[in-house]
Amino acid sequence: MLKTPCYLIDKSRLLKNLEKIAQVRQQSGAKALLALKCFATWSVFDLMQEYMDGTTTSSLYEVKLGREKFAGETHAYSVAYADDEIAEVLANSDKIIFNSISQLQRFAAASEGHVRGLRVNPGVSSSEFILADPARPHSRLGEHDPARIAEVMDQISGFMFHNNCENSSFELFDQLLGRIEEKFGSLLERVEWVSLGGGIHFTGENYPLDAFCARLKDFAERWGVQVYLEPGEAAITNSTTLEVTVLDTLFNGKNLAIVDSSIEAHMLDLLIYRQSAKLLPNQGEHEYMVCGKSCLAGDIFGEFRFEQPLQIGDRLSFQDAAGYTMVKKNWFNGVKMPAIAVKQLDGRVELIREFSYGDFVQGLS
Repeated sequence: MLKTPCYLIDKSRLLKNLEKIAQVRQQSGAKALLALKCFATWSVFDLMQEYMDGTTTSSLYEVKLGREKFAGETHAYSVAYADDEIAEVLANSDKIIFNSISQLQRFAAASEGHVRGLRVNPGVSSSEFILADPARPHSRLGEHDPARIAEVMDQISGFMFHNNCENSSFELFDQLLGRIEEKFGSLLERVEWVSLGGGIHFTGENYPLDAFCARLKDFAERWGVQVYLEPGEAAITNSTTLEVTVLDTLFNGKNLAIVDSSIEAHMLDLLIYRQSAKLLPNQGEHEYMVCGKSCLAGDIFGEFRFEQPLQIGDRLSFQDAAGYTMVKKNWFNGVKMPAIAVKQLDGRVELIREFSYGDFVQGLS
């Protein structure tokens, strides 16, 4: 039995997503790059790289990780590169995507001979949260003026559009892509490759993959480009649980259960977006508010139902604990960092990494 807290990655669940990605690659001609900003647990890259074409990154450290741990292409992108890191970024990437014309021109000499692209902001997105909306008012994410972009076309060979966010609707994806074609069609004719970014939940249940593939193929043929997708959540959704143990129970108008984990430290995105964790089957006549062990008053995983009253020592499994979760784990309150374990395809559970007091100390000074 694994000690808790622990992130448990199930490769058989992961494989279901990867097989859909492989189908899209084969049927549409698009290439798929893992977005390391969402998921960077390299102990399962051995499986993922069999079904994907490489990685896309958001920083120097991610670029180096992608180059070292994942076969295939390494695409570098950053909101802004620093002078003292650009050489190393270029040395570890196959393509570099600049966020602005200013950055493109600043590093024109340094990146001469490298495959270069530009992030373009179409001004529309699928996001319901302004915090994550790349097309929010006064957005810093990409260039938006076709006339200005036209002036630097001789310096780039591709574009990156990243305007989808948790978009599970093919109809909305199609509509947003149409807006891109309408606004930037004269420029699309002049590039060789186009990344459509991530945030497209095409591995979800009942997503119309055939229609999605046909749209991607039509886009590629119409504009004469190689299409790239950058799945993050789509690659790892429902593959991982956060295993925790009940440490205490109490009653304060509601039944409360405290577990050996923390939402702020171990599932931070749920706190940021004020969402509840997922716990299955979440049914029964006994309702509990499941809480983390940090001192943050709002450290609450959510309210769930159980068949039996919770007891100290009971094990709970929070679902979907990979995307934008493991990459954001932190040492708030010095709460023990979850171990990382992998359930292999043959059913064996392998403990990959445990974290200690020494790791906590080394992260500080």
